[in-house]
Amino acid sequence: LDQILLDLHDVGEEWVAAGVQAKGLQGNDFAEMEEWAGLAYIFRNIRLLANSLRDIRRSGRPQIPGLIDTLPNGQVRAQVFPVDRYDSMVFSGMTAEVWMQPGLTRAEVLQDQAWFYRQEPRTGIVTLVLGAGNVAMLLPADFLYKLFVEGSVVLLKMNPVNDYLGPIIEKGFRALIDRGFLRIAYGGAQEGNYLCHHPSVDQLHITGSDKTFDAILFGPGAEGQKRKEERRPLIDKRFTSELGNVTPVIVVPGPWTPEEIDAWGEKLARWLVLAGGFGCLTPRVIIQDAGWQHRRDLTDAIGKNLAAVQTREAYYPGAHQRHEEFLTAHPRCDQHGLPADGHLPWTLIRDVDAANTDDICFKNEAFCSLFAETALPAEDVPSFIESAVSFANEHLWGNLTATIIVHPRSLEDPQIARAVDRAVADLRYGTVLLNQYAGLGFIAMTTPWGAYPGNDIYDIQSGTDVTLNTLMFHSPQKTVVRNPFTVSPDPLSLHSKNAKEIAKRLAEMQFKPSPWKVPGMLWSAIRS
Repeated sequence: LDQILLDLHDVGEEWVAAGVQAKGLQGNDFAEMEEWAGLAYIFRNIRLLANSLRDIRRSGRPQIPGLIDTLPNGQVRAQVFPVDRYDSMVFSGMTAEVWMQPGLTRAEVLQDQAWFYRQEPRTGIVTLVLGAGNVAMLLPADFLYKLFVEGSVVLLKMNPVNDYLGPIIEKGFRALIDRGFLRIAYGGAQEGNYLCHHPSVDQLHITGSDKTFDAILFGPGAEGQKRKEERRPLIDKRFTSELGNVTPVIVVPGPWTPEEIDAWGEKLARWLVLAGGFGCLTPRVIIQDAGWQHRRDLTDAIGKNLAAVQTREAYYPGAHQRHEEFLTAHPRCDQHGLPADGHLPWTLIRDVDAANTDDICFKNEAFCSLFAETALPAEDVPSFIESAVSFANEHLWGNLTATIIVHPRSLEDPQIARAVDRAVADLRYGTVLLNQYAGLGFIAMTTPWGAYPGNDIYDIQSGTDVTLNTLMFHSPQKTVVRNPFTVSPDPLSLHSKNAKEIAKRLAEMQFKPSPWKVPGMLWSAIRS
């Protein structure tokens, strides 16, 4: 891992340039920032895994950076972020904790940590990783987890959408390839199907679509659907997966000022814009209180910010078709920006009828530059929170991640504070965030990332099992990320003047943290 960190750093410029070229991002400073930030968190993943292995060598398990305690319901909770003072500086006020599966004791959680390194030698396992085609950092996240947490060797099958990264991965991760721990394969569905059924492949993992998962496991078309209904899978191998989400953002009504409404309008617009809308964690349904006086103000602020953002090439296969399907169902939507050829507008569908729970916005992941807004009637704020949680749990497809936005003055009301605490506990999602973008639940890296436990292959939803999890917990239930409700200037906002420079400095900090790099980051942030 130490060698990989150096080798990947050597090809970092090439890695970013390849993504910028393939996605048509040249000249879009904010979009280029994303590519550098993605590289930064690959560095972080590698570095934290190496730290965990050093901890295992010294004391038998990775050291948890915060407290381990027990929630009122008896669940064990571990504080896993911030890891160090640099995290506290870059992500001021943000914390993350991992809730373990109910019934486990503190001693059992610690006993089961780094389970692969505690067992007797066994026969080796080959895992086929079917790589994600959208966000580059998902590729190392998946294969590093299988290699260093589960102890399997990996055959990485590149997705045709981003197979341009394959040769760069071969250089950056040559320390694994030279030792025979990692191999890379290319091709489309035919090659992928061949590898899935190959007798030398013991396990499968995919980051992608639930439809692709079903096609692999049961076969395509009507025949595959019949096999699924009859519970006759074609493959009898362990098959882990991360398959997306109709991601909810629950906005708790409160005494928001005009400045706060504008700031959160920018944040919510930014969360859609990140990765061009091609993210499993991209917000898809904003849930508001129908009676909140600022409901329209917030959606107007989102639209105002989207209108000022450069559109992007809709490079991911099927994006134009999916966008058209949503517009056919909701022709009266807000479309923002001036899309060039091959681009899509930033699209917000307002006022989706929450009573129509089969609406396409609730059941289909758009996976393009589109999200929706809906509203629920409620007698008071606690009732709204309860209704919003129920709506997300019962009517939105997937169970990967969900966000709650709540004003600090709202939390001064004990009833609202208790309702928010219940919401965090009751949301059946693998990662729940307060006042934070879902991506921050991913890039912490000490946090497990995956669907809420309990999905099976016949109703796979957002998948099974986790990745990342550099502290190597055996049985996590969910990650909870908490962040202040802040409206202070954000150096990585949609309107930042030098977002790319900040992200490049962040990559250097994650590559090798140093106090000498802090002034440069602060100066870049101030200039932004």
